[in-house]
Amino acid sequence: MPSPNRSLCSQISRRLRVDPFIASLLGTVALAALLPARGAAAPAVSGAAEGAVAVLFFLYGARLSAREALDGLKQWRLHGSVTAVTFGLFPALGLAAHLLVPYVLSPELYQGLLFLTLLPSTVQSSIAFTSIARGNTAAAVCGATFSSLFGIVLTPLLAAALLNTRGGVSAGSILQIAEQLLLPFLAGQVLRRWIAAWMARHRTVLGLVDRGSVLLVVYSAFSAAVVGGVWSTLSLPRLGALFLVEAVLLALVLTATLLLGGRLGFGRSDLIVMVFCGSKKSLASGVPMASVLFPGPAAGMIVLPLMLFHQLQLMVCAFLARRWGAESPAAEAGRAAVPAYAGRS
Repeated sequence: MPSPNRSLCSQISRRLRVDPFIASLLGTVALAALLPARGAAAPAVSGAAEGAVAVLFFLYGARLSAREALDGLKQWRLHGSVTAVTFGLFPALGLAAHLLVPYVLSPELYQGLLFLTLLPSTVQSSIAFTSIARGNTAAAVCGATFSSLFGIVLTPLLAAALLNTRGGVSAGSILQIAEQLLLPFLAGQVLRRWIAAWMARHRTVLGLVDRGSVLLVVYSAFSAAVVGGVWSTLSLPRLGALFLVEAVLLALVLTATLLLGGRLGFGRSDLIVMVFCGSKKSLASGVPMASVLFPGPAAGMIVLPLMLFHQLQLMVCAFLARRWGAESPAAEAGRAAVPAYAGRS
């Protein structure tokens, strides 16, 4: 029989477990710090990263079902509320965080924080957490799909309007977005009817392509940041302050989605969709968008707040999903049907 201390340590380690993808990202950042792409290697890595971005958004377009999104229009109040939080409340809180500059956040970190508030919601984890919490999974699929579709257009437009960085967002950047992100995405949508079944059969391999592409983009961005000396401006106190600010940001949005969903009269299953689809931001979309909108060394600092927020949202939402799933009426009924002696040794 395991000792109580060992059992407690096991529970703590499970709760604090770092997402494997985040571990891979951290390893990629370390590699870029030790062996950045310099000289003749830099253009080659940059070109490969641009190709990876195109592949990523082609796959996104081929996966997302516009038909499912249109079928979900009957729940327009729910999806409209999620969209309002994702592209309205989040950016408003990001703009309010400017009050923390320069006392808490450096201008560079603030730009990254504001950028993450402009991103669409995640797809896979929003659906997965909704399922674990026994929420309305079908609505989560539609809501996450809506957010991704809108994000292709809204995120660059919001970035152009709200972000002001040296050599950053400009009319040329918006054209680059259309060329590097929107066109591959639309190509994926057009070809979806012919390749969707093939993609379903090779989901594991394509998942590796997804993650490998993001890692390549991260390596390119952080290499440029190392060569450009961007990290000399980052200190541990600033990094800790950023984490605390992001924790407050996530707490505010989670609270707002719960209150707004309750005020609108959403049932339990739809309220879960509101929370998980409305409170999350997509790392997979954000990293390639940052590489296009913020070329050169600036991209590394822009991506850093997003990487921290990604791990934070996974930990918090995983805890909430498990708790709500255990408290669901279906779970309670299932436990009531199990004899009291079941599971005892």
